[in-house]
Amino acid sequence: MSLVKLNKSSLNDLAKQDKPVLIDFYADWCGPCRMVSPVIEEIARERGDVVVAKVNVDAEPELAREFSIYSIPTLVVLRDGREASRQVGAKGKDQILAMLR
Repeated sequence: MSLVKLNKSSLNDLAKQDKPVLIDFYADWCGPCRMVSPVIEEIARERGDVVVAKVNVDAEPELAREFSIYSIPTLVVLRDGREASRQVGAKGKDQILAMLR
């Protein structure tokens, strides 16, 4: 599955997915975010059983506030429309995949 660019209007559709949703909250200027981005893209290519979305906090500040994002990168996993897991900071692939279990 490919990456989904998430915005406020597309959140409701995404939350209705029957698959887990991994959301990467990031900013283009953030060094740790740039380190995590290739890992997120790799997971999106490899895992068809997960919806992977990215939210640019500068472009979508309302969505960042809704999820109480105070630090980036922040990774959030949704299951059945509810937050199931959250990690703040640059994480490796194994740590991110563990969030999806």
